Amino acid sequence: MADTIKLVVAALLVAAGIAGYYALGEAAQILKILAVLAGIAAGGAAAWFTAPGRQFVVFASEAVVEAKKVVWPTRKETIQTTAAVFAFVFVMAVFLWVSDKTLEWVLYDIILGWKKT
Repeated sequence: MADTIKLVVAALLVAAGIAGYYALGEAAQILKILAVLAGIAAGGAAAWFTAPGRQFVVFASEAVVEAKKVVWPTRKETIQTTAAVFAFVFVMAVFLWVSDKTLEWVLYDIILGWKKT
């Protein structure tokens, strides 16, 4: 129950930050943005102390560890893969164009006898 109350307070703090953006009306844009950021920071701080908040922190730290294990492709591999994709797209475009024109010729010129003018 306490976690639910904390999460509601966190949501209200974020909503207060957004409401502050509109309440400042004619104020400088930076102040309005700071109001939203303050609401998000306060809401995040309140949510941090809940069980779901702690679980999220553990999940996020594990995600960072996993992201560091990723082996990114080299520039050469990226260029080769991109070239292969472009080549495939070009071949498929030509194939579909030829198929379309062939079907158009068969249907309109041969079967229906309609000649394009």
